[in-house]
Amino acid sequence: MAKSALSMNSETPLLRIRGVVKRFGGLQALEQAHLEVMRGQIVGLIGPNGAGKTTFFNVMTGLYTPDGGVFELAGQTYNPGAVDQVVHAGIARTFQNIRLFKEMTALENVMIGRHIRTKAGFWAAAFHTRAERAEEKAISVDAEHLLQYVGIAKESSQLAKNLSYGDQRRLEIARALATSPKLLALDEPAAGMNQTEKRELQVLLERIRQDGTSILMIEHDVGLVMGLCDVITVLDNGRVIATGEPDDVRRNPLVIAAYLGSVG
Repeated sequence: MAKSALSMNSETPLLRIRGVVKRFGGLQALEQAHLEVMRGQIVGLIGPNGAGKTTFFNVMTGLYTPDGGVFELAGQTYNPGAVDQVVHAGIARTFQNIRLFKEMTALENVMIGRHIRTKAGFWAAAFHTRAERAEEKAISVDAEHLLQYVGIAKESSQLAKNLSYGDQRRLEIARALATSPKLLALDEPAAGMNQTEKRELQVLLERIRQDGTSILMIEHDVGLVMGLCDVITVLDNGRVIATGEPDDVRRNPLVIAAYLGSVG
């Protein structure tokens, strides 16, 4: 497994999350959960169903308010209090259930992601000033480049709802990348894909990492996780039970008992 030299040359984690607590009434969904992603790494977050993986993502990205925890990105504390704040901090995510604007084109979907970084103000947009028109053109060009980057440039004018399932997954990634994230958080990116699509996804994710964006991913395909990730963190019942390189995690008795043993 190829590892980026970037991850070996940085002592400060790109993402450091410590002591995360999340309760839903009497249910303790996360208990002192923790995770780190170094620059240039692909990190996997795995565990059995109901372990708290998506809850962890939702807390980390502002969809749920944590009941406790410390959140740092690029050495700076960030507040996961709202989705837009998290995006501006430098984290972009996709979802297990695809969330595209189905009645908009692939290009328009990516442009929406890019608008989070626009500079034109309300009045410039309202009156279509020269600066606003120039910025909108640049956003369109950037969106076209991202569609080419993820391999679906030919689908630029297609409505999102008409794309194949695999291409919709790629479009979600392109839209997330349009926000210029430091960290790309992927929730089940290979869900529903066939083996060919999974291989193509692995190539794309390795390219994204090589081009400077670190990745944190939830994924149930153990083979994909073991072959792609530099580090794996395992959750069970809201607690971290193991963190390490894939071979170490694979041999961990707690992980075998809680997760790997149940899937072969």
